[in-house]
Amino acid sequence: MTATPDILCIGSVLWDVIGRSASAMRQGSDVPGRITRLPGGVAMNIAMTLVRFGLTPALLTAIGRDAEGDELVAACAARGMITETIYRSDDLPTDIYMAVEGANGLIAAIADAHSLEAAGSKILAALTDGRLATSEVPFEGLVALDGNLKLDLLSDIARSPVLANADLRVAPASPGKAERLAPFVQGGRGTLYVNLEEAGLLCQRKFSESRSAAEGLLTRGAARVLVTDGGSDATEGRPDGLLTQTPPQVLVTRVTGAGDTFMAAHIAADADGATAEDALRRALHAAATYVSGETAL
Repeated sequence: MTATPDILCIGSVLWDVIGRSASAMRQGSDVPGRITRLPGGVAMNIAMTLVRFGLTPALLTAIGRDAEGDELVAACAARGMITETIYRSDDLPTDIYMAVEGANGLIAAIADAHSLEAAGSKILAALTDGRLATSEVPFEGLVALDGNLKLDLLSDIARSPVLANADLRVAPASPGKAERLAPFVQGGRGTLYVNLEEAGLLCQRKFSESRSAAEGLLTRGAARVLVTDGGSDATEGRPDGLLTQTPPQVLVTRVTGAGDTFMAAHIAADADGATAEDALRRALHAAATYVSGETAL
């Protein structure tokens, strides 16, 4: 290990292929725009923002030993991340995410994270082989975890002795995978970062605003939650109370990665010793700056 990580980022690290158009779009639209390929995935997006806030993340993920994988690992290292903890597979291809965004927001997206799911617990090897921790000496630092992992692996992580004293920060990869976070709600483990739709799926009901959603998650057993609702109010919920703030209003030019930016900025503010009010304010400002197309600092 060439450096000591400030935080572990566990989950998807892949290539993001994003098509963006300045035009409003609907199903079947064929419009001019730009197509980019950048390192992405929930764990990667969080790690990139953490680096910009001065933290050094170590990546625990699965990346293929193909040309795309070699290029991706090199891109991670060049961005200041610890890559020696990555599981490199000989027989699984590097994962990829594809999305189309218009002036009216995200139109459609497909996440091909099958290799990460197939790798399973192999991505956690560095937590038991001495690179980061062992079964006798558990990891006790910050951990950012995304919901692209299979439910059984997420359940194991929620109960894992090697992470029992870790500061877990957990987010679903998408609304379709929100219910995979149920073990953390039921076990009262970690801090959950969810949007309004994801909170509703976890509580099996619909919410009209973030404050009631945070209350609903706490009632079901969550230890700490942060619920966002796009440009509307966001709420942090703990057993000792709720904190609600309104994000800055900006012109939205991109949406993919906004939730990951919010989560990373909030983690960085917490690590910096910020108050709850200031940490939430910083996170909302970073997310608003990101969706406006500017740098998230």
